Amino acid sequence: MFDWAKYTDEGWYGNAAARAHLFGNWYVAGDFNPATAVPVWPLAEWLLYFVTGVSVEAARGLAVACFCASLALGYLLVRVSGSRWMALLAVTLAVTSPFLYCFCRLAILEPLQTTLTLAVLNLALRLPKRKRPLLGSAWIGLLFALMMLTKTTALFLAPAVGWAILAPLWERKRLAMKCELVALLNAAAVYGVWIAVVAIRGLMVDYKYFFLVNKYEKPAGLKWPLVSFWWSLHGLLWVDHSLVLLASAVAVGAAMAWRSAWGKTLWRDPLFVCSLCAIGGYVLFMTLQNHPQPRYFAVPAFFCFVVVALGAGTLVERAGWMKAAGGAVLAVAVAAAGVHGARTIGYAVHPEYTFVNAAAELAQYIDAHPNGNRLLVSISGDELTFLTHLPALCDDFGTEDLAAKLARYRPRWYAAWNDMDPGTLLDLHMNDSVEQVATFRAFDDPDRNLLVLFELHPLPAGTERDPDDPAMRAPLPGDTINVPME
Repeated sequence: MFDWAKYTDEGWYGNAAARAHLFGNWYVAGDFNPATAVPVWPLAEWLLYFVTGVSVEAARGLAVACFCASLALGYLLVRVSGSRWMALLAVTLAVTSPFLYCFCRLAILEPLQTTLTLAVLNLALRLPKRKRPLLGSAWIGLLFALMMLTKTTALFLAPAVGWAILAPLWERKRLAMKCELVALLNAAAVYGVWIAVVAIRGLMVDYKYFFLVNKYEKPAGLKWPLVSFWWSLHGLLWVDHSLVLLASAVAVGAAMAWRSAWGKTLWRDPLFVCSLCAIGGYVLFMTLQNHPQPRYFAVPAFFCFVVVALGAGTLVERAGWMKAAGGAVLAVAVAAAGVHGARTIGYAVHPEYTFVNAAAELAQYIDAHPNGNRLLVSISGDELTFLTHLPALCDDFGTEDLAAKLARYRPRWYAAWNDMDPGTLLDLHMNDSVEQVATFRAFDDPDRNLLVLFELHPLPAGTERDPDDPAMRAPLPGDTINVPME
């Protein structure tokens, strides 16, 4: 399983909070400033750091707190229409999942987005029991706006939220439409206020860049949506092979048996439909993006487990072969929870801190060899700031070209993974020569097992280099580069 979160995303999406506390300003002109588009998570980290200081333990602890809140909210959500044991089964599948253990203890956006999504669905499915459902809808709109400002992929969860409002009020359609409208208008108003703040502060370039940088090229031809859809759908297996296939079997079985009492019970359960909408919405997003990543599936993983619990619960309540089928679903789910729980415990009792150690050693080297500027540039720069408090820039993302950013800030250090990129070397060559000075063992990923540190030496005054010269993309006299050019 390959995912970038552990060496880039934690730093990127929390860089505003770390910068504000460490360097006095959350914004670095020309660099990657994702807080303009997704401010909720860095705001939460910023508040936390007043108590804890900037630390990876604090940020990841916040993510774990979100996961614990999601477990409680998931239990309450299933209890809207399901029995206690069904809710406990869904929570057990989540808490024993090695996949969720890995991603819900990283300081990324998915843990908070999951918490907010489950909170919204809890409110929506309970609207008929509220004395003032329109007020409840206003809260749903506010929370949905916060979902969007946590991670913009929340837009693809809108059908699930819309159905959660509509379905319980199906017999009171006029009230249902009012609730939908109130939620929509309040969400739009809150999000609109944030956009106005961004525009007034002159940060729209950074806001738009966030979406530009997350846009991936699509293959030529008409078949790519089908190929991308299969890639995204197949990506669900990253969550778990047995339970995702079990959830798929429940969904397909309910579709085929839609006239049976069991099928009707499931399709009339708003939570079952909402769960399928949430899973389908995320698969649709990744299909359109054509770039699924394992961490994206941390949100639909919860709903896969809910589908399994609801399917097992409705089956065992029937008679005959359906009861036996329900017993089989339950047995597979319990066995999977046991196997997964053992694997998760294995992860917990055998932790590895290879990247943390590599980052600490890199920072120690820089501090032991002062050259007038501790500023580092790297694809993992924000993650290294997160871990070591080194000031850093991102060499891959930013509203300014790297060459312009380097000329503006004049960093004296560059860190790469395993090799040197010719395009990056070209930008570095415009102002500096490059000397490889240290390497540090990091991840077990063969593309990320070596963190390489370079010292940047300013060129003599008056030196001119042609950016169109192909030789600028290769080592020049005065460079020391021992890693491959890739």
